[in-house]
Amino acid sequence: MPRIAAPMSTLSPEARERLRQVRDFVQSGDVAGAAGLAERALADGIRHPFVHNTLAMHRESVGRLAEAEASLRQGLALAPDDAGCLHALGLLLLRLERPDEAKPLFERVVELHADFAPALVALGQVLETLAELPAAESRYARALELQPGNLLARAGLASVCVRRGDRAAARQHGAAVLAAEPNYPPAAMVVAEAEIADNDAAAAEQRLRALLDEPRLTDVERSLALSTLGDALDKQRRAPEAFAAYRESNEMRRAHYARDFGGPGTLAYAQELRDWLRAHGARDLMTVVPPEVSNSPANGHAFLIGFPRSGTTLLEQILASHPRVVALEERETLIDAVRTYMRSPGDLARLGLAGEAQLGPLRDAYWRRVAESGVFVNRNLFVDKYPLNGLKLPLIARLFPEAKILLALRDPRDVVWSCYRRRFRMNASMYEMLDLETAAALYDAVMEITEILVRDLELRVHRVQLEKLIGDFENEARGLCAFLDLDWNEKMRDFAGTARARGVATPSGAQLAQGLNAGGVGEWRRYREQLAPILPALAPWAEKFGYGAD
Repeated sequence: MPRIAAPMSTLSPEARERLRQVRDFVQSGDVAGAAGLAERALADGIRHPFVHNTLAMHRESVGRLAEAEASLRQGLALAPDDAGCLHALGLLLLRLERPDEAKPLFERVVELHADFAPALVALGQVLETLAELPAAESRYARALELQPGNLLARAGLASVCVRRGDRAAARQHGAAVLAAEPNYPPAAMVVAEAEIADNDAAAAEQRLRALLDEPRLTDVERSLALSTLGDALDKQRRAPEAFAAYRESNEMRRAHYARDFGGPGTLAYAQELRDWLRAHGARDLMTVVPPEVSNSPANGHAFLIGFPRSGTTLLEQILASHPRVVALEERETLIDAVRTYMRSPGDLARLGLAGEAQLGPLRDAYWRRVAESGVFVNRNLFVDKYPLNGLKLPLIARLFPEAKILLALRDPRDVVWSCYRRRFRMNASMYEMLDLETAAALYDAVMEITEILVRDLELRVHRVQLEKLIGDFENEARGLCAFLDLDWNEKMRDFAGTARARGVATPSGAQLAQGLNAGGVGEWRRYREQLAPILPALAPWAEKFGYGAD
């Protein structure tokens, strides 16, 4: 740990001695004893961030995470640049899966102590979680330069490598970690993923079964190991066993995240919105049409939507390979407008009456969020990829009437099955994917909403079916360019190189880095028996999109 930023010299000799006693207890491993001393020091009026940091350490160790966070924030109120509290709070927020809040804390620690490897590793983990893979890789690499034996840094490099499709490097880094510490959870899972991709699924299965006996695994890590085991079994065509592993994994994650996402969520909202649109339609939302957008930094604007796992990431990488396109991957750019006009379906009635005085600031907020994401549009065609923005088409139509819509489609049965078995960063929408029935119900609601809105709002939409894109890449890609008023560019063929360079953070990243792959087409058929309860709900959509009943 870097030195404590807040000086002890301002304290009395007695207070300094008591803090040294607290530190001695911490260094001996007696965190509870240190916390007791810290409590008494605080009661006696000794104010120092180390006191609060020690209390937080103990409270976190016994699961009192909210109290631990409060203690660390009290320490930072005393000394905003106390590196110990900054780092500890960042780690706690990372544990609580709040990486956006953790990021500036680790950045500040690195500013204060550029050679503190643990902060660089933690910042790398945050950046990896936030889909900033090249930046994460550079932080891991720098940490490893400073501290060659840092296992987390090398495991982080292995994780980045496997996500960008560099399996050889991933296995090399992972093996180095496992040689130093066998069964080290992050490295073991990464190496197993690389083994599965290299068709060495039996070795991955053996590794993962050993990992599942590892007592150090957290609940989330255990669920992810089970899901990866499902992939290993799937690769060996052992569908019933694979499904059992996926189901157990998802049940564990549902239980873990129930406190955060277990109430009425995305599915309930989508069903309520669908019912409202069935009753009212959306044509009245366009009775007042705003003028053409004049303050856009883009020369062309498209929203790429479609249910998750429908091919949106592939389309984004293809378009991002064009020299005149700038694309943004899955950021909540419309959140300000959602909070104003779509907290509940009934709010849409007010959207229909809104004029430029109300819409202009929301449009500005959108472009501000785009800029804050690190994207520089600079008069290029801007592609905003967020699959579930289909629910927000009323906002898109009112704020950006000139925008075009790209709708990614795929066999609904493959879509829902893929959502169920993949490992997403958890949020309210992805929580719904942990259960087959709710995932299918959400698909049904989202697609009906999309169809109603496309019809009633008379949007300019281009539909791209994943299977056709895989089967006839150039013709489909040229059609995409024609719709967007782009000239065909040969660089679009190298979308795999684009994916590797950009560092795609969705579950599609490693797949895209290898190029087009038809391996996922029709894979639902191998799980027909397990998917039987949801097939009737998906059958009408499969027929509508031309996939047939079988």
